[in-house]
Amino acid sequence: MKSSLTQKILVTLGFLFAYRVLAYIPVPGVDLDIIKHFFDNNQNSALGLANMFSGNAIRRLSIISLGVMPYITASIIMELLAATFPALGQLKKERDGMQKYMQIIRYATIFITLIQAVGVSFGLQHITGNGQSAVLIDTTTFVIVTAFSMLTGTMLLMWFGEQITQRGIGNGISLIIFAGIVSGIPRAISSTIAQVNAGTMDFGVVALIFAIIIATILVIIYVELGERRIPISYSRKILMQNQNKRIMNYIPIRINLSGVIPPIFASAILMFPLTILRSSTNPIALAITDALTPGGVLYNVLMFALIIFFAFFYASIQFNAKDIAENLKRQGGFIPGVRPGEQTKEFLNDVASKLTLWGALYLAIISTVPFIIINKLGASFYFGGTAVLIVVSVALDTMRKIEAQRMMSQYETMGHMGL
Repeated sequence: MKSSLTQKILVTLGFLFAYRVLAYIPVPGVDLDIIKHFFDNNQNSALGLANMFSGNAIRRLSIISLGVMPYITASIIMELLAATFPALGQLKKERDGMQKYMQIIRYATIFITLIQAVGVSFGLQHITGNGQSAVLIDTTTFVIVTAFSMLTGTMLLMWFGEQITQRGIGNGISLIIFAGIVSGIPRAISSTIAQVNAGTMDFGVVALIFAIIIATILVIIYVELGERRIPISYSRKILMQNQNKRIMNYIPIRINLSGVIPPIFASAILMFPLTILRSSTNPIALAITDALTPGGVLYNVLMFALIIFFAFFYASIQFNAKDIAENLKRQGGFIPGVRPGEQTKEFLNDVASKLTLWGALYLAIISTVPFIIINKLGASFYFGGTAVLIVVSVALDTMRKIEAQRMMSQYETMGHMGL
C-alpha cells in the first residue's frame, strides 16, 4: 500500500510538471516581447487576475492561457441546470448517467473555450508596441491557429485534472489552480524586493503585507479545520452486534462545507465576460470591462455576492441531510433529543444552514478584504485573499487525503499480519 501511495503522489507530480511545461509553449504567430510589455503595464487589471489562475501562462501567451476556467464555467452551468431540472440531477446520481453528465461538461468546455479563444485572438489584434502589431500573421489564420491551440491546451488540462483525481492524490482541477498560483509566488517576491531596492516601496509596507498574509493563512487554517460534532447514540443491541467494529459516535459538519469552490466559481464567472469584452472597441463594452477591473468597487461587490451564493448552493449539494438521516435510522442510531427520520433531517439542515452562513461570510471576507488592503498598499494581486485561500485550502485537503491513504495502509498491513 505504501508503494501505491508513492505511485499516486508521483502520478500527481508528473501531471503537474507536464502542466508547467505547457505554460511555456506559446501560441504561434505573436511577438512575445510586445505581449509581455503590454501585460506588465496591465498586471493589476483583469488580465493580472486571469494570469494568476493560469500560472503566468497569459503573460507568455501560452496554449494554456485560458487555463481550466472554461471547464469550471461549464461545470457551474451544469450544476445550476442539475439543481433546476430533476431529470438532469438524477442523471448525475446514476453511475452510467454520471459518465453522460461529464461528457456534456466536456462538450460545453469545448464550446466555451472556442468562444473565449476567438475573443482573445481578436483582442490581440489591438495590441501594439513600437508601432508594430503583436500579431505577425494574417487575421484569419491567426484566429484559427489561436482557437485550435488554446482548445488543445485547455482540453489537455482538463484531462490532466481528471487523471490526477482518478489516479493521483486530491482534486485534480484544484491542484492545477494551486500549482499555477504557487508558480507565480517567486516572481511576486522578486518583484517586491526590486520595488524595495528601487525605493518605490517602503520596507514597513512590505512587513505589513507579510503580516496580513500570515494572519490570513492562520484564519483560513483555523476555520477550515473547524467543525460542529453532533453526538450520536446507538441502542445497546447495535453496539453488541458491532462490538468488534468502530462506530462513529458523532456527525462532523464542517464550518466551510463548500470548500474552495465558491471563490473559484465566482472568479470564473467574472473572468468569462472580461475575456470576451476585452476584444471589443465598443465604448459600452470597455466601460463594463473597466468597471469589473479587480480591486474596483463593482468587482468586489459582485465577488462578495457570488461567493455567498455559490457557498450556499454548493453546500446544499455536498451535504444531504435526508440521506444522512435515513442511513442513521437504518443503522439504529439517533441524535439525543431528536426523533429519527424527518425531525433528524430538519435538525441537520438547520445546523448546516447556520454553519454555511458563517462559512459563506468567512469565504467572502477572506477573498475580498485582504486583497483590497494589500492592493491599496501597492502590492501585486498575487497576495490576494483568493489566492491564499486556494493555496492553503487545497494544501490542507491534499494533506488530509495523503493521511487517509497512509492510515488505510496501516490498517491493511495489520490485517495481513493478523492473517
